[in-house]
Amino acid sequence: MTVVLTPRISLLDGFSVHLGEGAGGGPVDNLPRGVQRLVAHVCLAGRPPRASIAGHLWPDVPEEHAHGSLRSALWRLHRVAPGLLHASGSVLTLAAGVRVDVQDLGDWARRVGDPTCCLADVDVPGLGLRGELLPGWYDDWVLLERERLRQLRMHALEEVAARLAAAGRYGDALQAAYAAVHAEPLRESAHRTVVRVHLAEGNAAEALRAYEQFRVVLADELGVQPSQHMTRLVAGLHPAPRPAGGSWPRARGLSVTAAS
Repeated sequence: MTVVLTPRISLLDGFSVHLGEGAGGGPVDNLPRGVQRLVAHVCLAGRPPRASIAGHLWPDVPEEHAHGSLRSALWRLHRVAPGLLHASGSVLTLAAGVRVDVQDLGDWARRVGDPTCCLADVDVPGLGLRGELLPGWYDDWVLLERERLRQLRMHALEEVAARLAAAGRYGDALQAAYAAVHAEPLRESAHRTVVRVHLAEGNAAEALRAYEQFRVVLADELGVQPSQHMTRLVAGLHPAPRPAGGSWPRARGLSVTAAS
């Protein structure tokens, strides 16, 4: 039986190349940094022409030298991972069938934003899609893409939490909302999502607790208060007044009024 290799490239939480299982497969170790940068740039840029690649990867050397460095990187890559990149005229692309975790993240985010996609296709992604793009890399083209992907992931996590809550899957919705909070602890919209999920489930005390936790962290870290968008969510939630006798009646707790 012929084993079909499925090459995979990971850029989230670090760079790696895996050529799939079976004969000739497995991880590709010890790729020179210049080769890694070449592969990563093609993954992120789509169909970049050679001149653009050379200019981005070797901006501080003469054009002829940059093109020589590009040819050297392509030769080194072909020795250890032949066929990973495809040359078509002056353009370089990934070979057909190569999977990239960044593309998987983008596909998931697009499904989340498509109301016609069923919830089974938009569940919270695994940890592999939650990492930072190429940590420790400081090229301008990496920094711009890192920020774009960060925003894409955060908005998608908040959106999928809202969709899951609307479907009554509150536990899964909270998992998505807290994944956003964990990634960006000071992002208010992520905390608002947590509060909304608790309110949708009818857990007023949990919603108020989540609000108070964020308010304290925000005051400690930035010296500011939550926005009106967030305070309005809990405006109708407040601890019931303590009776004159000093102890709570057993049935009393948080009083709840309508919250927007």
